[in-house]
Amino acid sequence: MQSLKVRRCSRRLACVALVALAASLSASGALAQADKPVYTVAVVPQFQAVEINRVWQPILERVGLEAGVLLKLKVAKDIPSFEDEVMAGKADFAYMNPYHQLMALKAQGYVPLVRDSKLLTGILVVRQDDPIKSVQELNGKTLAFPAPNAFGASLLIRGHLAEQDKISVTPFYAKTHTNAYRQTLVGKTAASGGLRATLDKEPEEVRAALRVLMETPGAAPHPLSAHPRVPAKVQQAVMNAMLKLAADPALQASFKDIPMANPVKADYARDYQPLEKFKLDKYVE
Repeated sequence: MQSLKVRRCSRRLACVALVALAASLSASGALAQADKPVYTVAVVPQFQAVEINRVWQPILERVGLEAGVLLKLKVAKDIPSFEDEVMAGKADFAYMNPYHQLMALKAQGYVPLVRDSKLLTGILVVRQDDPIKSVQELNGKTLAFPAPNAFGASLLIRGHLAEQDKISVTPFYAKTHTNAYRQTLVGKTAASGGLRATLDKEPEEVRAALRVLMETPGAAPHPLSAHPRVPAKVQQAVMNAMLKLAADPALQASFKDIPMANPVKADYARDYQPLEKFKLDKYVE
Protein backbone atom coordinates (compact mmCIF):
# COMPACT_ATOMS: atom_id res chain seq x y z
CA MET A 1 0.00 0.00 0.00
CA GLN A 2 2.81 2.36 0.91
CA SER A 3 4.48 1.63 -2.44
CA LEU A 4 1.21 2.40 -4.31
CA LYS A 5 0.91 5.75 -2.54
CA VAL A 6 4.49 6.58 -3.42
CA ARG A 7 3.88 5.78 -7.09
CA ARG A 8 0.70 7.89 -7.15
CA CYS A 9 2.52 10.77 -5.54
CA SER A 10 5.35 10.48 -8.03
CA ARG A 11 2.88 10.55 -10.93
CA ARG A 12 1.15 13.63 -9.50
CA LEU A 13 4.49 15.37 -9.09
CA ALA A 14 5.45 14.42 -12.65
CA CYS A 15 2.17 15.83 -13.97
CA VAL A 16 2.65 19.03 -12.03
CA ALA A 17 6.17 19.30 -13.40
CA LEU A 18 4.97 18.77 -16.98
CA VAL A 19 2.25 21.39 -16.60
CA ALA A 20 4.77 23.81 -15.17
CA LEU A 21 7.20 23.11 -18.00
CA ALA A 22 4.47 23.60 -20.63
CA ALA A 23 3.43 26.88 -19.02
CA SER A 24 7.03 27.99 -18.92
CA LEU A 25 7.59 27.14 -22.58
CA SER A 26 4.35 28.87 -23.55
CA ALA A 27 5.32 31.98 -21.62
CA SER A 28 8.79 31.91 -23.16
CA GLY A 29 7.28 31.60 -26.65
CA ALA A 30 4.87 34.46 -26.00
CA LEU A 31 7.71 36.57 -24.64
CA ALA A 32 9.85 35.77 -27.66
CA GLN A 33 6.98 36.79 -29.94
CA ALA A 34 6.38 39.97 -27.94
CA ASP A 35 10.05 40.87 -28.31
CA LYS A 36 9.82 40.85 -32.11
CA PRO A 37 9.17 44.18 -33.85
CA VAL A 38 5.72 44.46 -35.44
CA TYR A 39 5.21 45.82 -38.94
CA THR A 40 1.94 46.36 -40.79
CA VAL A 41 1.35 45.06 -44.30
CA ALA A 42 -1.40 46.71 -46.37
CA VAL A 43 -2.72 44.69 -49.31
CA VAL A 44 -4.63 46.29 -52.18
CA PRO A 45 -8.18 44.84 -51.97
CA GLN A 46 -8.54 43.28 -55.40
CA PHE A 47 -10.62 40.53 -53.77
CA GLN A 48 -13.00 40.25 -50.85
CA ALA A 49 -11.42 40.62 -47.38
CA VAL A 50 -11.97 36.96 -46.47
CA GLU A 51 -10.05 35.86 -49.56
CA ILE A 52 -7.19 38.27 -48.90
CA ASN A 53 -6.90 36.96 -45.34
CA ARG A 54 -6.97 33.35 -46.55
CA VAL A 55 -4.16 33.93 -49.03
CA TRP A 56 -1.92 36.40 -47.22
CA GLN A 57 -2.10 35.32 -43.59
CA PRO A 58 -0.11 32.07 -43.92
CA ILE A 59 2.49 33.80 -46.07
CA LEU A 60 2.98 36.70 -43.66
CA GLU A 61 3.24 34.34 -40.69
CA ARG A 62 5.99 32.32 -42.38
CA VAL A 63 7.79 35.36 -43.80
CA GLY A 64 7.74 37.01 -40.39
CA LEU A 65 9.10 33.87 -38.75
CA GLU A 66 11.87 33.64 -41.33
CA ALA A 67 12.70 37.36 -41.10
CA GLY A 68 12.50 37.58 -37.30
CA VAL A 69 9.60 40.04 -37.20
CA LEU A 70 5.81 40.01 -36.80
CA LEU A 71 3.87 41.05 -39.89
CA LYS A 72 0.32 42.28 -39.27
CA LEU A 73 -2.07 42.21 -42.21
CA LYS A 74 -4.22 45.30 -42.91
CA VAL A 75 -7.10 45.09 -45.38
CA ALA A 76 -8.84 48.30 -46.44
CA LYS A 77 -12.55 48.22 -47.27
CA ASP A 78 -11.89 49.20 -50.90
CA ILE A 79 -9.15 50.38 -53.27
CA PRO A 80 -9.66 54.14 -52.69
CA SER A 81 -9.33 53.59 -48.92
CA PHE A 82 -6.17 51.57 -49.51
CA GLU A 83 -4.75 54.42 -51.61
CA ASP A 84 -5.47 56.93 -48.86
CA GLU A 85 -3.69 54.79 -46.26
CA VAL A 86 -0.62 54.19 -48.41
CA MET A 87 -0.29 57.79 -49.59
CA ALA A 88 -0.47 58.85 -45.94
CA GLY A 89 2.32 56.38 -45.12
CA LYS A 90 0.26 54.43 -42.59
CA ALA A 91 1.53 51.00 -43.71
CA ASP A 92 5.07 49.75 -43.14
CA PHE A 93 4.84 47.42 -46.12
CA ALA A 94 2.29 47.52 -48.92
CA TYR A 95 1.37 45.26 -51.81
CA MET A 96 0.27 47.75 -54.45
CA ASN A 97 -0.31 48.11 -58.16
CA PRO A 98 2.41 49.60 -60.42
CA TYR A 99 0.84 53.06 -60.63
CA HIS A 100 0.37 53.11 -56.86
CA GLN A 101 4.12 52.48 -56.71
CA LEU A 102 4.78 55.63 -58.75
CA MET A 103 2.54 57.66 -56.46
CA ALA A 104 3.78 56.04 -53.25
CA LEU A 105 7.41 56.74 -54.06
CA LYS A 106 6.65 60.41 -54.62
CA ALA A 107 4.35 60.72 -51.61
CA GLN A 108 6.22 58.66 -49.01
CA GLY A 109 9.33 57.11 -50.53
CA TYR A 110 8.04 53.52 -50.66
CA VAL A 111 10.56 51.28 -52.46
CA PRO A 112 9.64 48.02 -54.23
CA LEU A 113 11.20 44.84 -52.83
CA VAL A 114 9.77 41.91 -54.78
CA ARG A 115 7.37 41.34 -57.64
CA ASP A 116 6.21 38.42 -59.74
CA SER A 117 8.30 37.58 -62.80
CA LYS A 118 5.20 37.43 -65.02
CA LEU A 119 4.17 40.70 -66.65
CA LEU A 120 0.77 42.19 -65.79
CA THR A 121 -1.86 42.82 -68.45
CA GLY A 122 -5.30 44.34 -68.17
CA ILE A 123 -8.31 42.67 -69.77
CA LEU A 124 -11.66 43.98 -70.90
CA VAL A 125 -14.47 41.44 -70.69
CA VAL A 126 -18.01 41.32 -72.06
CA ARG A 127 -20.78 38.82 -71.60
CA GLN A 128 -20.21 35.57 -73.48
CA ASP A 129 -23.53 36.01 -75.29
CA ASP A 130 -22.93 39.68 -76.17
CA PRO A 131 -22.60 40.28 -79.96
CA ILE A 132 -19.84 42.91 -79.46
CA LYS A 133 -16.74 41.89 -81.44
CA SER A 134 -14.46 44.95 -81.20
CA VAL A 135 -13.67 47.70 -78.71
CA GLN A 136 -14.93 50.32 -81.19
CA GLU A 137 -18.43 49.03 -80.49
CA LEU A 138 -17.99 50.19 -76.87
CA ASN A 139 -17.77 53.86 -77.88
CA GLY A 140 -20.14 55.93 -75.75
CA LYS A 141 -21.04 53.01 -73.47
CA THR A 142 -20.64 52.58 -69.70
CA LEU A 143 -17.83 50.28 -68.55
CA ALA A 144 -17.17 48.97 -65.05
CA PHE A 145 -13.72 49.22 -63.43
CA PRO A 146 -12.58 48.31 -59.91
CA ALA A 147 -11.34 51.84 -59.14
CA PRO A 148 -10.05 54.90 -61.01
CA ASN A 149 -6.40 54.15 -60.23
CA ALA A 150 -6.42 50.34 -60.44
CA PHE A 151 -3.45 49.94 -62.77
CA GLY A 152 -3.99 47.05 -65.17
CA ALA A 153 -7.73 46.82 -64.62
CA SER A 154 -8.46 50.53 -65.13
CA LEU A 155 -5.65 52.96 -65.96
CA LEU A 156 -4.02 50.89 -68.70
CA ILE A 157 -7.35 50.01 -70.26
CA ARG A 158 -8.82 53.52 -70.19
CA GLY A 159 -5.56 54.96 -71.51
CA HIS A 160 -5.45 52.39 -74.29
CA LEU A 161 -9.08 53.00 -75.31
CA ALA A 162 -8.57 56.77 -75.44
CA GLU A 163 -5.07 56.95 -76.94
CA GLN A 164 -4.95 53.89 -79.19
CA ASP A 165 -8.55 53.10 -80.06
CA LYS A 166 -9.75 56.72 -79.99
CA ILE A 167 -13.03 55.94 -78.27
CA SER A 168 -14.76 57.52 -75.30
CA VAL A 169 -16.46 55.53 -72.54
CA THR A 170 -18.21 56.37 -69.29
CA PRO A 171 -16.49 54.65 -66.33
CA PHE A 172 -18.39 53.18 -63.41
CA TYR A 173 -16.19 52.33 -60.41
CA ALA A 174 -17.37 49.18 -58.66
CA LYS A 175 -14.63 49.23 -55.94
CA THR A 176 -13.42 45.64 -56.46
CA HIS A 177 -12.63 43.39 -59.43
CA THR A 178 -15.35 40.98 -58.34
CA ASN A 179 -17.97 43.73 -58.30
CA ALA A 180 -16.84 45.04 -61.71
CA TYR A 181 -17.24 41.66 -63.37
CA ARG A 182 -20.71 41.29 -61.91
CA GLN A 183 -21.83 44.67 -63.22
CA THR A 184 -21.30 43.27 -66.70
CA LEU A 185 -22.78 39.88 -65.85
CA VAL A 186 -26.09 41.43 -64.81
CA GLY A 187 -26.14 43.77 -67.80
CA LYS A 188 -25.56 47.08 -65.99
CA THR A 189 -22.41 47.80 -68.01
CA ALA A 190 -21.34 46.83 -71.52
CA ALA A 191 -17.94 45.59 -70.37
CA SER A 192 -15.66 45.53 -67.34
CA GLY A 193 -11.96 45.89 -66.74
CA GLY A 194 -9.93 43.38 -64.75
CA LEU A 195 -6.85 41.18 -64.73
CA ARG A 196 -6.29 37.64 -65.95
CA ALA A 197 -5.33 36.68 -62.42
CA THR A 198 -8.53 38.01 -60.84
CA LEU A 199 -10.75 36.58 -63.56
CA ASP A 200 -9.12 33.18 -63.08
CA LYS A 201 -10.08 33.28 -59.40
CA GLU A 202 -13.77 33.77 -60.14
CA PRO A 203 -16.15 30.79 -59.89
CA GLU A 204 -16.42 28.62 -62.99
CA GLU A 205 -19.93 29.88 -63.79
CA VAL A 206 -18.68 33.49 -63.81
CA ARG A 207 -15.70 32.71 -66.05
CA ALA A 208 -17.91 30.78 -68.44
CA ALA A 209 -20.34 33.68 -68.71
CA LEU A 210 -17.64 36.24 -69.65
CA ARG A 211 -15.46 36.66 -72.75
CA VAL A 212 -12.18 38.56 -73.04
CA LEU A 213 -12.57 41.25 -75.68
CA MET A 214 -9.21 43.02 -75.33
CA GLU A 215 -5.88 42.61 -73.52
CA THR A 216 -3.36 45.39 -72.91
CA PRO A 217 0.43 45.17 -73.43
CA GLY A 218 2.37 43.79 -70.44
CA ALA A 219 3.96 45.78 -67.61
CA ALA A 220 5.87 44.94 -64.41
CA PRO A 221 3.29 43.66 -61.90
CA HIS A 222 2.35 44.58 -58.33
CA PRO A 223 5.31 44.89 -55.96
CA LEU A 224 5.53 44.37 -52.22
CA SER A 225 7.08 47.67 -51.15
CA ALA A 226 8.52 49.09 -47.94
CA HIS A 227 8.20 52.49 -46.31
CA PRO A 228 11.61 54.13 -45.75
CA ARG A 229 11.07 54.11 -41.96
CA VAL A 230 11.47 50.32 -42.02
CA PRO A 231 15.14 49.57 -41.26
CA ALA A 232 17.15 48.45 -44.29
CA LYS A 233 18.08 45.16 -42.61
CA VAL A 234 14.38 44.38 -42.05
CA GLN A 235 13.53 45.23 -45.66
CA GLN A 236 16.30 42.89 -46.80
CA ALA A 237 15.18 40.12 -44.43
CA VAL A 238 11.56 40.31 -45.63
CA MET A 239 12.63 40.33 -49.27
CA ASN A 240 14.93 37.34 -48.77
CA ALA A 241 12.19 35.47 -46.90
CA MET A 242 9.66 36.06 -49.70
CA LEU A 243 12.12 34.81 -52.33
CA LYS A 244 13.03 31.73 -50.25
CA LEU A 245 9.55 30.71 -49.13
CA ALA A 246 8.00 30.92 -52.59
CA ALA A 247 9.73 27.59 -53.22
CA ASP A 248 8.07 25.97 -50.18
CA PRO A 249 5.49 23.44 -51.47
CA ALA A 250 3.21 24.28 -48.52
CA LEU A 251 3.02 27.93 -49.60
CA GLN A 252 3.17 27.72 -53.38
CA ALA A 253 -0.63 27.79 -53.75
CA SER A 254 -0.86 30.95 -51.65
CA PHE A 255 1.95 32.66 -53.55
CA LYS A 256 0.18 31.79 -56.79
CA ASP A 257 -3.06 33.25 -55.45
CA ILE A 258 -1.52 36.65 -54.56
CA PRO A 259 -0.54 36.39 -57.47
CA MET A 260 3.25 36.12 -57.07
CA ALA A 261 3.98 32.57 -58.15
CA ASN A 262 7.60 33.30 -59.00
CA PRO A 263 8.87 36.29 -57.00
CA VAL A 264 11.95 38.15 -58.20
CA LYS A 265 13.78 41.14 -56.76
CA ALA A 266 12.14 44.38 -57.87
CA ASP A 267 13.97 47.46 -59.08
CA TYR A 268 12.19 50.80 -59.30
CA ALA A 269 14.29 52.29 -62.12
CA ARG A 270 13.98 49.17 -64.26
CA ASP A 271 10.45 48.07 -63.47
CA TYR A 272 8.33 51.11 -62.66
CA GLN A 273 10.02 54.36 -63.62
CA PRO A 274 9.43 53.62 -67.36
CA LEU A 275 5.69 53.86 -66.69
CA GLU A 276 6.08 57.61 -66.23
CA LYS A 277 6.38 58.05 -70.00
CA PHE A 278 2.84 56.73 -70.50
CA LYS A 279 1.47 59.89 -68.83
CA LEU A 280 -1.10 57.94 -66.90
CA ASP A 281 -1.72 61.03 -64.79
CA LYS A 282 -4.18 62.05 -67.50
CA TYR A 283 -6.42 59.17 -66.49
CA VAL A 284 -6.04 59.34 -62.73
CA GLU A 285 -9.14 60.47 -60.87
